[in-house]
Amino acid sequence: MNAEADGWNRRRFLTLCAQAGVGSTLLPGALYTLATQAQEKSQSATLPITPELIDEAAAVAGVKLTEAQRKMMIEGVEGQRESYQAIRALKMPNSVAPAFVFDPLAAGAVLETGIEQPRWSKVEVSAVPSNLEDLAFTTVGELAALVKARKITAMQLTEMYLARLKRNDATLHFVITLTEERARAQARAADAEIAAGLYRGPLHGIPWGAKDLLAVKGYPTTWGAGGFEKQVIDADATVVERLDAAGAILVAKLTLGALAMGDHWFGGQTRNPWNPRQGSSGSSAGPASAVAAGCVGFAIGSETLGSISSPSTRCGDTGLRPTFGFVPRTGAMALSWTMDKLGPICRSVEDCAMVMQSIFGPDGMDLTVKPAAFNWDADYDWKRLRVGYFKSDFNSIPPFHAREAKPGETAEQKKAREARNAQAAAGHARRVYDQQYDRAALSALRKMGVALIPVEMPKLPYGAMTPLLTAEAAAAFDELTMSGRDSLLTEQGPADWPNDFRVARLYPAVEYIQANRARTLAIAEWARMFEEVDVIVTPTYGEQLVATNLTGHPALILPNGLRGADAPTPPQTDDGNDDNIGGPGTPVSLTMLAAPYQDAKLLAFGRAYQDATGYHKLHPKLG
Repeated sequence: MNAEADGWNRRRFLTLCAQAGVGSTLLPGALYTLATQAQEKSQSATLPITPELIDEAAAVAGVKLTEAQRKMMIEGVEGQRESYQAIRALKMPNSVAPAFVFDPLAAGAVLETGIEQPRWSKVEVSAVPSNLEDLAFTTVGELAALVKARKITAMQLTEMYLARLKRNDATLHFVITLTEERARAQARAADAEIAAGLYRGPLHGIPWGAKDLLAVKGYPTTWGAGGFEKQVIDADATVVERLDAAGAILVAKLTLGALAMGDHWFGGQTRNPWNPRQGSSGSSAGPASAVAAGCVGFAIGSETLGSISSPSTRCGDTGLRPTFGFVPRTGAMALSWTMDKLGPICRSVEDCAMVMQSIFGPDGMDLTVKPAAFNWDADYDWKRLRVGYFKSDFNSIPPFHAREAKPGETAEQKKAREARNAQAAAGHARRVYDQQYDRAALSALRKMGVALIPVEMPKLPYGAMTPLLTAEAAAAFDELTMSGRDSLLTEQGPADWPNDFRVARLYPAVEYIQANRARTLAIAEWARMFEEVDVIVTPTYGEQLVATNLTGHPALILPNGLRGADAPTPPQTDDGNDDNIGGPGTPVSLTMLAAPYQDAKLLAFGRAYQDATGYHKLHPKLG
């Protein structure tokens, strides 16, 4: 895909990558799919593998075979098909992970394991406004100071946020389930503990919302998907347990695009508080929208390929996608075992640090999680950090070139081409307009005294590695596809999960392993780059978003201002295909990256930028 010409489109990009994998399909995988389809048509119990069937599969796979080779393969392929059936008979639930672990660390990397007490910023206790809802957009640190000083109660905050959730959900559609009974019980307990002198820390008494792929005992965990509306998992996810232990109060389970894609779920489309005619992007659609709308103190989202970055940008939040293997995913829906990350979506950088402080570290169940330390120090001297930037990503965007007519073009083809050109030209105009905010960020950093070091992103075929995501996702939801229950999912287009899962069944085991070997190369190359710098500044979208989700690097997404009244008009209908659709008065973002498990340093630098710019203090005007 030409990112400059067509713009960054996560859903379309993922689909194209998956489709590209078909051309290199390993023969047995293609054979199994073809045999299954033929078996369904013939109603036969077992369809024999024949040289003709192998020939069809070879054509799909792009593999050349002689007649003798085809005949020789029959017995082995039949045996392999039997192994597929035996494994399928186990009916493994989504919670069962493969017997291998992805590691984002390069060879020779040293892991910091010494845990120290966090040092938080000192916050002056302010007066409580007569209207408690004036605190709706207050940071966790500011709310915590009021709660600790007993100027407000956890119950007051809980009732305030519950009321805002109910009122604004009618417009924004970000709630799947309110956890009112649980929240009020937690609030009563928090107030009693604080009154007795037991203060657990800055999250004590702070209401929060969970992306509804996190299991919460006694409540539905719907994964945002049709067919799962009544699913109840009789356990709490590890991050839920840890936030309970920190004294935080869960007030709602918030929306996500069906099975963590986009912002369309079984109840509709979650909306952007800055412009409710737009979606909030996804898949952490509800968490980003609810935080931006001042309806929770903070939220937990997840990212596999942009699901914290994209909605945080659209909704103007501060989002942290932690290093892969920093936060346990036990009790969270699995989409890609080697790429899924859980992280906070908040109003400020230090809020993200407060949440991370409570949720990081091994739980003994998610075997990807390392005993790495997260040591937050509000007084950390960020000026010691070497700051790089991807210089080429801040260069001028090349002019737009329309697709020209091909010989023999029909009237219908001309109409379709012109429509595509108009859409691409509009997207190009929005990107050109938005680039001024990226460049302004560099100017702001230089004014802070930062000596920006130009670095170049390692050149590797990152897009070609992404079919491994859909391969893992297809395995995670194998029974959904094989049973035909994928027809219950809300979205059924070529860029949606039902089709992606079917396409992924043709992605071969050999190519999956090759893609992961390519990730090893990427990890090594990025490690060499981070020997030169500690932090990298980059536009949020583009190739780095794909690359760092594959390598497992942490990313901090920061609000970077609002588009002006002169911004290009966005499309009238937001179909979810443009992650940052734009338009006057809507937010833009900036992303910062760091080496694996250097999340605390990344946040320290991001906080300095946030203090210098103040963009995180902007919020939409809602009821």
